[in-house]
Amino acid sequence: MVGLVAVLGLTACESGGGDPPGEVTPSWSGSASPTPAASGDAKPAAFTGWSDPALVGKPYGSKVQGLLTFRGNPTRTYYGTGPMPRKTPARKWQFPRSGGLCGKSTDEKGTRVWCGTGWTGQPAVFERDGRTWVVFGAYDHKIHFLDAESGERILPDFPTGDIIKGSVTIDPDGFPLVYSGSRDNFYRVIAIDRGRPTELWKLSARAVSPTLWNDDFDGAGLILDDYLFLGGENSQFHIVKLNRKYAADGKVTVKPKLVFNAPGWDAQLLRDVDDRMVSIENSVAVVGNVVYFANSGGLVQGWDISGLKQGRKPKRVFRFWTGDDTDASIAVDETGALYVGSEYERGTARSKQVGQMMKLDPKRRDNPSVWHVDDHARKPAGIWGSPALHKDIAIFDTQGGEVLGVDRADGTVRWRFELPGPTWQSPVVVDDVLVIGDCNGVLHAYDVADTTAAPKPLWKIKLGGCIESTPAVWKGRIYVGTRAGGFHAVAAR
Repeated sequence: MVGLVAVLGLTACESGGGDPPGEVTPSWSGSASPTPAASGDAKPAAFTGWSDPALVGKPYGSKVQGLLTFRGNPTRTYYGTGPMPRKTPARKWQFPRSGGLCGKSTDEKGTRVWCGTGWTGQPAVFERDGRTWVVFGAYDHKIHFLDAESGERILPDFPTGDIIKGSVTIDPDGFPLVYSGSRDNFYRVIAIDRGRPTELWKLSARAVSPTLWNDDFDGAGLILDDYLFLGGENSQFHIVKLNRKYAADGKVTVKPKLVFNAPGWDAQLLRDVDDRMVSIENSVAVVGNVVYFANSGGLVQGWDISGLKQGRKPKRVFRFWTGDDTDASIAVDETGALYVGSEYERGTARSKQVGQMMKLDPKRRDNPSVWHVDDHARKPAGIWGSPALHKDIAIFDTQGGEVLGVDRADGTVRWRFELPGPTWQSPVVVDDVLVIGDCNGVLHAYDVADTTAAPKPLWKIKLGGCIESTPAVWKGRIYVGTRAGGFHAVAAR
Protein backbone atom coordinates (compact mmCIF):
# COMPACT_ATOMS: atom_id res chain seq x y z
CA MET A 1 0.00 0.00 0.00
CA VAL A 2 1.32 3.47 -0.79
CA GLY A 3 1.51 6.13 1.89
CA LEU A 4 2.72 4.26 4.94
CA VAL A 5 1.90 5.99 8.21
CA ALA A 6 4.64 6.05 10.80
CA VAL A 7 6.01 7.87 13.77
CA LEU A 8 9.65 8.39 12.96
CA GLY A 9 12.75 7.49 14.81
CA LEU A 10 16.12 7.45 13.10
CA THR A 11 15.98 4.45 10.79
CA ALA A 12 14.83 4.18 7.19
CA CYS A 13 12.31 1.45 7.92
CA GLU A 14 10.62 3.57 10.59
CA SER A 15 10.29 6.47 8.16
CA GLY A 16 7.86 4.59 5.95
CA GLY A 17 10.42 3.03 3.64
CA GLY A 18 12.14 6.26 2.62
CA ASP A 19 15.76 6.08 1.53
CA PRO A 20 18.31 7.18 4.12
CA PRO A 21 20.54 10.29 3.66
CA GLY A 22 21.15 11.73 0.21
CA GLU A 23 18.40 14.15 -0.72
CA VAL A 24 16.81 14.11 2.71
CA THR A 25 19.92 14.96 4.71
CA PRO A 26 19.29 17.96 7.02
CA SER A 27 21.86 20.73 7.29
CA TRP A 28 22.91 21.64 10.83
CA SER A 29 25.02 24.55 12.09
CA GLY A 30 24.53 24.05 15.82
CA SER A 31 27.03 23.47 18.58
CA ALA A 32 29.11 20.32 18.28
CA SER A 33 28.84 19.57 21.98
CA PRO A 34 25.32 19.37 23.37
CA THR A 35 24.80 20.72 26.87
CA PRO A 36 23.51 18.03 29.25
CA ALA A 37 19.97 18.51 30.49
CA ALA A 38 19.57 19.62 34.08
CA SER A 39 18.71 16.87 36.51
CA GLY A 40 17.95 16.33 40.16
CA ASP A 41 14.68 18.24 40.38
CA ALA A 42 12.21 15.98 42.09
CA LYS A 43 9.30 18.30 41.39
CA PRO A 44 8.38 19.16 37.79
CA ALA A 45 8.77 22.85 37.01
CA ALA A 46 6.45 25.04 35.01
CA PHE A 47 6.41 24.51 31.27
CA THR A 48 9.82 25.36 29.81
CA GLY A 49 9.50 24.10 26.24
CA TRP A 50 8.95 26.09 23.08
CA SER A 51 5.15 26.40 22.96
CA ASP A 52 2.95 25.70 25.98
CA PRO A 53 -0.11 23.58 25.01
CA ALA A 54 -2.05 25.45 27.72
CA LEU A 55 -1.90 28.53 25.47
CA VAL A 56 -3.86 26.99 22.60
CA GLY A 57 -6.50 29.53 21.57
CA LYS A 58 -4.74 32.35 23.44
CA PRO A 59 -2.56 35.27 22.31
CA TYR A 60 1.00 34.80 21.05
CA GLY A 61 2.40 36.28 24.29
CA SER A 62 2.05 39.13 26.74
CA LYS A 63 4.72 41.53 25.45
CA VAL A 64 2.82 42.77 22.37
CA GLN A 65 -0.95 43.03 22.23
CA GLY A 66 -2.39 42.03 18.90
CA LEU A 67 -2.90 39.46 16.19
CA LEU A 68 0.78 39.03 15.35
CA THR A 69 0.95 36.25 12.78
CA PHE A 70 -1.24 34.07 10.59
CA ARG A 71 -3.92 32.58 12.88
CA GLY A 72 -2.50 34.52 15.79
CA ASN A 73 -0.19 32.22 17.74
CA PRO A 74 2.24 29.27 17.48
CA THR A 75 -0.56 26.68 17.34
CA ARG A 76 -2.45 28.75 14.71
CA THR A 77 -5.54 28.93 16.95
CA TYR A 78 -5.97 32.57 18.02
CA TYR A 79 -8.43 34.73 16.06
CA GLY A 80 -8.55 38.11 17.82
CA THR A 81 -10.78 40.07 20.19
CA GLY A 82 -14.26 41.58 20.23
CA PRO A 83 -16.78 42.88 20.92
CA MET A 84 -18.07 41.60 17.60
CA PRO A 85 -20.83 43.48 15.77
CA ARG A 86 -24.13 41.59 15.97
CA LYS A 87 -25.87 43.79 13.43
CA THR A 88 -24.83 44.86 9.95
CA PRO A 89 -21.61 46.86 10.35
CA ALA A 90 -20.26 49.71 8.27
CA ARG A 91 -17.14 50.02 6.17
CA LYS A 92 -15.01 52.51 8.09
CA TRP A 93 -12.33 52.96 5.45
CA GLN A 94 -10.79 51.47 2.33
CA PHE A 95 -7.11 51.51 1.37
CA PRO A 96 -6.30 52.87 -1.06
CA ARG A 97 -9.45 54.94 -1.36
CA SER A 98 -9.84 54.17 -5.06
CA GLY A 99 -8.74 50.54 -4.86
CA GLY A 100 -5.76 49.13 -6.68
CA LEU A 101 -2.90 47.27 -4.99
CA CYS A 102 -2.05 45.73 -8.36
CA GLY A 103 1.18 44.35 -9.78
CA LYS A 104 2.48 41.99 -12.42
CA SER A 105 3.74 38.53 -11.53
CA THR A 106 4.77 35.45 -13.46
CA ASP A 107 3.97 31.84 -12.63
CA GLU A 108 3.40 28.63 -14.56
CA LYS A 109 0.38 30.29 -16.22
CA GLY A 110 2.43 33.20 -17.56
CA THR A 111 2.65 36.88 -16.65
CA ARG A 112 -0.55 38.44 -15.33
CA VAL A 113 -1.73 41.45 -13.34
CA TRP A 114 -2.70 40.52 -9.78
CA CYS A 115 -4.78 42.90 -7.63
CA GLY A 116 -5.59 43.26 -3.95
CA THR A 117 -4.70 40.58 -1.43
CA GLY A 118 -5.09 36.83 -1.77
CA TRP A 119 -4.36 33.57 -0.03
CA THR A 120 -3.41 33.73 2.82
CA GLY A 121 -3.20 37.51 3.10
CA GLN A 122 -4.20 37.91 6.75
CA PRO A 123 -3.02 41.28 8.12
CA ALA A 124 -1.28 41.72 11.45
CA VAL A 125 -2.99 44.11 13.88
CA PHE A 126 -1.13 45.23 17.00
CA GLU A 127 -0.61 47.97 19.57
CA ARG A 128 2.54 50.12 19.37
CA ASP A 129 3.36 53.60 20.65
CA GLY A 130 -0.20 54.34 21.73
CA ARG A 131 -1.86 53.48 18.44
CA THR A 132 -3.14 50.40 16.63
CA TRP A 133 -1.15 49.36 13.56
CA VAL A 134 -2.35 47.27 10.62
CA VAL A 135 0.43 45.71 8.53
CA PHE A 136 -0.05 43.54 5.45
CA GLY A 137 1.56 42.59 2.17
CA ALA A 138 -0.31 42.83 -1.12
CA TYR A 139 -0.19 42.12 -4.83
CA ASP A 140 1.27 45.56 -5.56
CA HIS A 141 4.68 44.22 -4.46
CA LYS A 142 4.54 46.21 -1.20
CA ILE A 143 4.08 45.90 2.54
CA HIS A 144 1.76 48.55 3.97
CA PHE A 145 1.79 50.07 7.47
CA LEU A 146 -1.53 51.70 8.34
CA ASP A 147 -3.25 53.38 11.26
CA ALA A 148 -6.17 51.13 12.22
CA GLU A 149 -8.43 54.04 13.08
CA SER A 150 -8.00 56.13 9.94
CA GLY A 151 -6.49 53.83 7.31
CA GLU A 152 -3.73 56.38 6.70
CA ARG A 153 -0.07 55.37 6.33
CA ILE A 154 2.06 55.35 9.47
CA LEU A 155 5.22 54.56 7.48
CA PRO A 156 5.97 54.59 3.76
CA ASP A 157 5.28 51.37 1.87
CA PHE A 158 8.10 48.82 1.78
CA PRO A 159 8.70 47.55 -1.79
CA THR A 160 9.64 43.98 -2.69
CA GLY A 161 10.46 42.52 -6.08
CA ASP A 162 7.19 40.63 -6.61
CA ILE A 163 3.74 40.01 -5.15
CA ILE A 164 3.20 39.08 -1.51
CA LYS A 165 0.70 36.26 -1.02
CA GLY A 166 1.32 35.26 2.57
CA SER A 167 0.83 36.88 5.97
CA VAL A 168 3.37 39.00 7.83
CA THR A 169 4.56 38.24 11.37
CA ILE A 170 5.21 40.88 14.03
CA ASP A 171 7.95 40.24 16.56
CA PRO A 172 6.19 38.86 19.66
CA ASP A 173 8.94 39.99 22.06
CA GLY A 174 8.48 43.70 21.42
CA PHE A 175 11.35 44.27 19.03
CA PRO A 176 10.19 46.71 16.29
CA LEU A 177 10.50 44.07 13.56
CA VAL A 178 8.24 42.80 10.80
CA TYR A 179 8.92 39.47 9.07
CA SER A 180 7.57 38.81 5.58
CA GLY A 181 8.07 36.65 2.55
CA SER A 182 7.55 37.54 -1.11
CA ARG A 183 7.44 35.83 -4.46
CA ASP A 184 10.74 37.57 -5.22
CA ASN A 185 12.88 34.79 -3.69
CA PHE A 186 13.37 36.34 -0.24
CA TYR A 187 12.08 36.24 3.33
CA ARG A 188 12.88 39.54 5.07
CA VAL A 189 13.39 41.04 8.51
CA ILE A 190 12.27 44.70 8.41
CA ALA A 191 12.80 47.33 11.12
CA ILE A 192 9.96 49.77 11.83
CA ASP A 193 11.75 52.06 14.32
CA ARG A 194 13.13 54.39 11.63
CA GLY A 195 11.47 57.06 9.50
CA ARG A 196 10.86 54.42 6.86
CA PRO A 197 10.74 50.60 7.02
CA THR A 198 14.30 49.31 6.67
CA GLU A 199 15.45 45.88 5.57
CA LEU A 200 17.92 44.45 8.08
CA TRP A 201 18.35 40.97 6.55
CA LYS A 202 16.88 38.65 3.99
CA LEU A 203 16.99 34.88 3.47
CA SER A 204 17.25 33.69 -0.11
CA ALA A 205 15.32 30.64 -1.22
CA ARG A 206 18.60 29.57 -2.83
CA ALA A 207 20.61 29.81 0.40
CA VAL A 208 20.09 26.07 0.96
CA SER A 209 20.41 22.98 -1.18
CA PRO A 210 18.82 20.93 -2.59
CA THR A 211 15.62 22.76 -3.48
CA LEU A 212 12.52 21.72 -5.40
CA TRP A 213 9.56 23.52 -6.99
CA ASN A 214 10.17 27.33 -6.77
CA ASP A 215 11.42 30.27 -4.73
CA ASP A 216 8.31 31.83 -3.13
CA PHE A 217 7.84 32.37 0.59
CA ASP A 218 4.11 32.14 1.38
CA GLY A 219 4.24 30.91 4.98
CA ALA A 220 4.22 33.20 8.01
CA GLY A 221 7.31 32.53 10.10
CA LEU A 222 7.15 31.90 13.85
CA ILE A 223 9.52 33.65 16.24
CA LEU A 224 10.16 31.81 19.49
CA ASP A 225 13.01 32.62 21.90
CA ASP A 226 15.08 34.46 19.26
CA TYR A 227 14.65 31.70 16.65
CA LEU A 228 12.73 31.98 13.37
CA PHE A 229 10.97 28.81 12.14
CA LEU A 230 9.95 28.91 8.49
CA GLY A 231 8.98 26.73 5.56
CA GLY A 232 9.51 27.79 1.95
CA GLU A 233 8.33 26.93 -1.52
CA ASN A 234 11.93 25.90 -2.09
CA SER A 235 10.55 22.83 -0.26
CA GLN A 236 12.90 23.30 2.70
CA PHE A 237 12.25 23.87 6.41
CA HIS A 238 14.53 26.52 7.95
CA ILE A 239 15.56 27.53 11.48
CA VAL A 240 17.33 30.87 11.89
CA LYS A 241 18.95 32.25 15.07
CA LEU A 242 18.07 35.95 14.87
CA ASN A 243 20.40 37.48 17.47
CA ARG A 244 18.16 40.49 18.03
CA LYS A 245 19.37 43.41 20.14
CA TYR A 246 19.53 47.19 20.26
CA ALA A 247 22.51 49.22 19.07
CA ALA A 248 24.06 52.12 20.99
CA ASP A 249 21.76 54.55 19.15
CA GLY A 250 18.70 52.63 20.38
CA LYS A 251 17.84 51.17 16.98
CA VAL A 252 17.02 47.48 16.67
CA THR A 253 19.57 45.20 15.01
CA VAL A 254 19.70 41.55 13.99
CA LYS A 255 22.57 39.25 13.08
CA PRO A 256 20.79 36.15 11.77
CA LYS A 257 22.41 32.79 11.26
CA LEU A 258 20.77 29.87 9.47
CA VAL A 259 21.38 27.08 11.98
CA PHE A 260 19.29 24.26 10.49
CA ASN A 261 17.49 23.30 7.32
CA ALA A 262 15.93 20.08 6.10
CA PRO A 263 14.10 19.04 2.94
CA GLY A 264 10.34 18.91 3.36
CA TRP A 265 10.26 15.76 1.28
CA ASP A 266 11.77 12.29 1.45
CA ALA A 267 12.41 9.64 -1.18
CA GLN A 268 9.23 7.76 -0.28
CA LEU A 269 7.11 10.85 -0.93
CA LEU A 270 8.68 11.44 -4.34
CA ARG A 271 7.91 7.85 -5.30
CA ASP A 272 4.33 8.11 -4.03
CA VAL A 273 3.40 11.38 -5.76
CA ASP A 274 5.59 10.82 -8.84
CA ASP A 275 6.22 14.54 -9.29
CA ARG A 276 8.30 17.30 -7.73
CA MET A 277 5.51 19.58 -6.45
CA VAL A 278 6.48 19.37 -2.78
CA SER A 279 6.75 23.03 -1.70
CA ILE A 280 5.95 24.16 1.84
CA GLU A 281 3.29 26.85 1.44
CA ASN A 282 1.74 26.68 4.89
CA SER A 283 2.82 28.37 8.12
CA VAL A 284 4.59 26.08 10.57
CA ALA A 285 2.90 25.35 13.90
CA VAL A 286 4.65 24.61 17.19
CA VAL A 287 3.27 22.84 20.25
CA GLY A 288 5.38 21.59 23.12
CA ASN A 289 8.77 20.89 21.57
CA VAL A 290 7.61 19.85 18.10
CA VAL A 291 7.31 21.89 14.88
CA TYR A 292 4.60 20.67 12.48
CA PHE A 293 4.10 21.52 8.82
CA ALA A 294 2.89 19.91 5.59
CA ASN A 295 3.74 20.32 1.92
CA SER A 296 2.27 20.23 -1.56
CA GLY A 297 3.03 16.54 -1.80
CA GLY A 298 0.80 15.89 1.21
CA LEU A 299 3.58 15.00 3.65
CA VAL A 300 2.78 16.06 7.23
CA GLN A 301 5.85 16.15 9.43
CA GLY A 302 6.80 16.85 13.05
CA TRP A 303 10.35 17.83 14.06
CA ASP A 304 11.54 17.64 17.67
CA ILE A 305 13.40 20.84 18.61
CA SER A 306 13.71 20.16 22.34
CA GLY A 307 17.50 20.21 22.25
CA LEU A 308 17.97 23.10 19.81
CA LYS A 309 19.25 25.60 22.39
CA GLN A 310 21.65 23.01 23.80
CA GLY A 311 23.15 22.33 20.39
CA ARG A 312 21.30 19.10 19.65
CA LYS A 313 20.18 18.58 16.07
CA PRO A 314 16.40 18.57 15.46
CA LYS A 315 15.03 15.20 14.44
CA ARG A 316 11.90 14.13 12.65
CA VAL A 317 9.46 12.38 14.97
CA PHE A 318 6.22 12.26 12.97
CA ARG A 319 5.26 11.39 9.40
CA PHE A 320 1.84 11.10 7.75
CA TRP A 321 0.92 11.22 4.08
CA THR A 322 -2.42 12.80 3.12
CA GLY A 323 -2.04 11.78 -0.52
CA ASP A 324 -2.45 15.27 -2.00
CA ASP A 325 -1.49 18.92 -1.86
CA THR A 326 -1.67 20.14 1.75
CA ASP A 327 -1.11 23.90 1.76
CA ALA A 328 -3.43 24.88 4.61
CA SER A 329 -1.64 25.53 7.90
CA ILE A 330 -2.14 22.91 10.59
CA ALA A 331 -4.10 23.83 13.71
CA VAL A 332 -3.07 22.12 16.96
CA ASP A 333 -5.34 21.62 19.96
CA GLU A 334 -4.57 21.47 23.67
CA THR A 335 -3.96 17.71 23.54
CA GLY A 336 -1.41 18.01 20.74
CA ALA A 337 -3.80 16.67 18.08
CA LEU A 338 -3.47 18.09 14.56
CA TYR A 339 -6.36 19.34 12.42
CA VAL A 340 -5.34 19.13 8.78
CA GLY A 341 -7.04 20.22 5.58
CA SER A 342 -5.88 18.76 2.27
CA GLU A 343 -6.69 19.61 -1.33
CA TYR A 344 -7.93 17.13 -3.91
CA GLU A 345 -5.95 17.62 -7.10
CA ARG A 346 -4.01 14.46 -7.86
CA GLY A 347 -6.95 12.19 -7.04
CA THR A 348 -4.76 9.50 -5.49
CA ALA A 349 -6.08 6.37 -3.84
CA ARG A 350 -4.47 7.60 -0.62
CA SER A 351 -6.40 10.89 -0.65
CA LYS A 352 -9.65 8.99 -1.09
CA GLN A 353 -8.70 6.75 1.82
CA VAL A 354 -7.74 9.40 4.40
CA GLY A 355 -10.08 12.24 3.35
CA GLN A 356 -9.60 15.97 3.05
CA MET A 357 -10.53 17.06 6.57
CA MET A 358 -8.75 15.08 9.24
CA LYS A 359 -7.69 14.89 12.85
CA LEU A 360 -4.34 13.26 13.55
CA ASP A 361 -2.96 12.24 16.93
CA PRO A 362 0.85 11.94 16.84
CA LYS A 363 0.76 9.94 20.07
CA ARG A 364 -1.02 7.09 18.26
CA ARG A 365 2.10 5.53 16.83
CA ASP A 366 0.50 2.84 14.68
CA ASN A 367 -2.37 4.87 13.23
CA PRO A 368 -2.45 8.63 13.88
CA SER A 369 -5.75 9.09 12.01
CA VAL A 370 -8.51 9.78 14.55
CA TRP A 371 -11.20 10.67 11.99
CA HIS A 372 -11.61 12.09 8.53
CA VAL A 373 -14.28 13.78 6.43
CA ASP A 374 -14.27 13.44 2.64
CA ASP A 375 -14.56 16.24 0.13
CA HIS A 376 -13.73 14.66 -3.21
CA ALA A 377 -17.12 13.85 -4.73
CA ARG A 378 -17.24 16.97 -6.88
CA LYS A 379 -14.85 19.35 -8.58
CA PRO A 380 -13.43 21.66 -7.40
CA ALA A 381 -12.78 19.89 -4.14
CA GLY A 382 -10.59 19.87 -1.07
CA ILE A 383 -9.44 22.32 1.57
CA TRP A 384 -7.31 25.46 1.20
CA GLY A 385 -8.07 27.23 4.48
CA SER A 386 -6.96 26.32 7.99
CA PRO A 387 -9.72 25.10 10.30
CA ALA A 388 -10.95 27.17 13.22
CA LEU A 389 -11.18 25.34 16.55
CA HIS A 390 -14.31 26.57 18.34
CA LYS A 391 -15.43 24.89 21.53
CA ASP A 392 -16.09 21.24 20.62
CA ILE A 393 -16.04 21.64 16.81
CA ALA A 394 -13.57 22.31 14.03
CA ILE A 395 -14.86 24.61 11.27
CA PHE A 396 -13.56 23.92 7.75
CA ASP A 397 -14.38 25.60 4.45
CA THR A 398 -13.91 23.95 1.07
CA GLN A 399 -12.75 24.80 -2.42
CA GLY A 400 -16.32 24.26 -3.57
CA GLY A 401 -17.79 26.77 -1.11
CA GLU A 402 -19.11 24.54 1.68
CA VAL A 403 -18.59 25.45 5.34
CA LEU A 404 -18.75 22.57 7.82
CA GLY A 405 -18.82 22.23 11.59
CA VAL A 406 -17.19 18.93 12.55
CA ASP A 407 -17.29 17.31 15.99
CA ARG A 408 -13.72 17.45 17.29
CA ALA A 409 -14.09 14.15 19.17
CA ASP A 410 -15.51 11.80 16.56
CA GLY A 411 -15.59 13.64 13.22
CA THR A 412 -19.37 13.78 12.91
CA VAL A 413 -20.51 16.63 10.65
CA ARG A 414 -22.80 18.67 12.92
CA TRP A 415 -23.84 21.15 10.24
CA ARG A 416 -22.95 22.52 6.84
CA PHE A 417 -23.95 25.37 4.58
CA GLU A 418 -22.77 26.70 1.24
CA LEU A 419 -21.37 30.00 -0.02
CA PRO A 420 -20.33 31.12 -3.50
CA GLY A 421 -16.94 29.48 -3.85
CA PRO A 422 -14.15 29.02 -3.87
CA THR A 423 -13.74 29.68 -0.15
CA TRP A 424 -9.99 29.75 0.41
CA GLN A 425 -9.71 31.88 3.50
CA SER A 426 -9.59 30.42 7.00
CA PRO A 427 -12.76 30.74 9.13
CA VAL A 428 -12.51 33.20 12.04
CA VAL A 429 -14.52 32.89 15.27
CA VAL A 430 -14.57 35.62 17.94
CA ASP A 431 -17.28 36.04 20.62
CA ASP A 432 -19.21 33.07 19.20
CA VAL A 433 -19.42 34.89 15.85
CA LEU A 434 -18.11 33.16 12.74
CA VAL A 435 -16.79 35.55 10.08
CA ILE A 436 -16.15 34.25 6.58
CA GLY A 437 -16.09 35.73 3.10
CA ASP A 438 -17.21 34.36 -0.25
CA CYS A 439 -15.93 34.72 -3.81
CA ASN A 440 -18.71 37.17 -4.72
CA GLY A 441 -17.06 39.66 -2.37
CA VAL A 442 -19.54 39.34 0.51
CA LEU A 443 -18.37 39.09 4.12
CA HIS A 444 -20.75 37.04 6.28
CA ALA A 445 -21.26 36.67 10.04
CA TYR A 446 -23.04 33.80 11.81
CA ASP A 447 -23.93 33.01 15.40
CA VAL A 448 -22.17 29.75 16.35
CA ALA A 449 -22.74 29.87 20.12
CA ASP A 450 -24.67 26.59 19.90
CA THR A 451 -22.28 24.24 18.14
CA THR A 452 -24.94 21.54 17.78
CA ALA A 453 -27.26 23.72 15.69
CA ALA A 454 -26.91 25.21 12.23
CA PRO A 455 -25.29 28.67 12.41
CA LYS A 456 -27.71 31.59 12.50
CA PRO A 457 -26.99 34.35 9.95
CA LEU A 458 -26.30 37.68 11.68
CA TRP A 459 -25.29 40.01 8.87
CA LYS A 460 -23.48 40.37 5.58
CA ILE A 461 -21.71 43.24 3.88
CA LYS A 462 -20.66 43.59 0.25
CA LEU A 463 -16.98 44.51 -0.14
CA GLY A 464 -16.48 43.54 -3.78
CA GLY A 465 -13.98 41.14 -5.27
CA CYS A 466 -13.36 37.53 -4.28
CA ILE A 467 -12.35 37.34 -0.63
CA GLU A 468 -9.43 34.91 -0.61
CA SER A 469 -7.64 36.47 2.36
CA THR A 470 -8.27 35.52 5.97
CA PRO A 471 -9.84 38.37 7.98
CA ALA A 472 -8.18 39.74 11.12
CA VAL A 473 -10.35 40.80 14.06
CA TRP A 474 -9.11 43.16 16.73
CA LYS A 475 -11.23 45.03 19.28
CA GLY A 476 -14.31 44.19 17.24
CA ARG A 477 -12.97 45.66 13.99
CA ILE A 478 -12.55 43.38 10.99
CA TYR A 479 -9.71 43.97 8.53
CA VAL A 480 -9.56 42.16 5.19
CA GLY A 481 -8.48 42.65 1.59
CA THR A 482 -10.14 41.38 -1.58
CA ARG A 483 -9.10 40.58 -5.13
CA ALA A 484 -10.89 43.72 -6.35
CA GLY A 485 -7.90 45.69 -5.11
CA GLY A 486 -9.11 47.24 -1.86
CA PHE A 487 -8.25 46.63 1.79
CA HIS A 488 -11.15 47.28 4.17
CA ALA A 489 -11.87 48.06 7.82
CA VAL A 490 -15.36 47.01 8.95
CA ALA A 491 -16.87 47.81 12.37
CA ALA A 492 -20.13 48.36 14.21
CA ARG A 493 -22.06 51.45 13.17
